[in-house]
Formats: sequence, structure tokens, C-alpha cells
Amino acid sequence: MEEIYPHSVIYALEHGEIEQYRLSHNVNVECKEAIEQAIADHYRANRLGSEAVHQVVEQFGYDRVFLVLANTVRQKEWDGRISHSNKEWAKAFPVPEDKDSFGRDRNRELIVDRSHTGLMNLLLTQVRREYEELQEQKPSVKNQLHKSNGLQKCADKKKVHKEPER
Repeated sequence: MEEIYPHSVIYALEHGEIEQYRLSHNVNVECKEAIEQAIADHYRANRLGSEAVHQVVEQFGYDRVFLVLANTVRQKEWDGRISHSNKEWAKAFPVPEDKDSFGRDRNRELIVDRSHTGLMNLLLTQVRREYEELQEQKPSVKNQLHKSNGLQKCADKKKVHKEPER
């Protein structure tokens, strides 16, 4: 998966990183288009199937999907079809400003706009829910260290008790 370039086109030009920027921006646009296609493919009988989430996340990963969806919500902040919860989440998600030398906002190219806003909102809710469930399934590093440290202490105690008698 192509890494997400975290800066604007102007920054990329000034720092000789325009190729990395272009690659990342093009993949972002592809992700936006894939989100629109996934919604079209999996919206049936007034229901958006969870396969839509899997289709885009497997191809682009959570970070890029979140970037495109957060950008879309920010650009449509006025839209009442987007839930308050998703608007608050999008405000907190880091979306780098990306204006070119003419002042044009290149993030506008990443707006999911071929799909109904309510369906985009539903997809974002589903992606967020699946991501949260995935995070809950992962044991925390702290707990893993605590458990492995506890196992080591048990092993050390067993060693102490099994010393040979004289």
C-alpha cells in the first residue's frame, strides 16, 4: 500500500518531494472513487451491505479510507445528512490542508460526491464501528507485557523451588 503523504503540494514542491505527493494524491483519488463504487455495488433494498467496508479497507487500508471520509465530512460540514457523531470525529481526524499556488483546495478532489451523502455517512459509521471492534480485539501492549512479566515471575519462582538439595 502506498504511504499517505502528510503535506501539501506546495510543501512537496519546496522540499523536492513532488513525486511522493503525486503518488499519494492519486491513490487518495482512487480511494475516493473506490468508496463511491463500493456504495453503488453494495446498496440494495434500502440497505448498505458491510461488504462495502471490506471492499475499500482491504484495498486501501483504514488510514486512507478514514482520510478520504474525514475530508468529505469536513468539506460538507453544513450537510444535515451527516451525523453529529461523524462530524465531531472528522474534526478530530488529521486532514492536512492542501492548497496549491493558485489557492485552489486540492482536497476538494477527494470529496465523495457521486454517492448520496446519507449513504457516505452510513459507510463512515460502519467503517468506524469495524475499526473500533478490531481495536478491541487486539490485546493492549501493556496487558501483553504484564502477562509475559507475570509468566516470567512464575517461571522464576519454579526455578527457586527446584534447586537441588545438599
